[in-house]
Amino acid sequence: MEYTLIRSRRKTTAVEIKDGRVIVRVPVRFTRAEADALVKKHERWIAEKLSQQKRLMSAAEQAEKLSQNELRELYERAAACLPALAEHYAGLLGESFGRVTIRCQRTRWGSCSAKRNLNFNCLLMLTPERVIDSVVAHEVCHLREMNHSPRFYELLSKLCPDHRECDEWLKNNGRALLARVSRER
Repeated sequence: MEYTLIRSRRKTTAVEIKDGRVIVRVPVRFTRAEADALVKKHERWIAEKLSQQKRLMSAAEQAEKLSQNELRELYERAAACLPALAEHYAGLLGESFGRVTIRCQRTRWGSCSAKRNLNFNCLLMLTPERVIDSVVAHEVCHLREMNHSPRFYELLSKLCPDHRECDEWLKNNGRALLARVSRER
């Protein structure tokens, strides 16, 4: 099985599937033979994930593209909804933020900058309400914890107890939604 090997100053190994490619991350001293054995050990999992990604990528390629009018409507809905939702969650944490920016992105659902500005993808408006809540809560939690540490997830679990299910929903459906944006915008 073909894979990309990345050696770095890490203590653990990781196998990931990204865009239909197998990426193996290992400590610097790991030999090629050890990496091969790691891939062989996880062969079934890798095959399942590659198959799943292939199905998701196929669905994404077939997704109907959004018109400019539909995108404009999503922007307007997001601008009307997401800042208030961010205020709500920030208030629960006793945090404040700069501005909220709405964009149409092909890779991210949201982000929080070091300057405490929140950014959200207008395509969130195509997801279930609980997923929107989860993404907004996630970014607001970064106002306090600018990482994905256990403390961050503990905080997120308090604001959004079902965040794992929402993450799973995005993992299973998000690619098809993101693919609805034409590359020639």
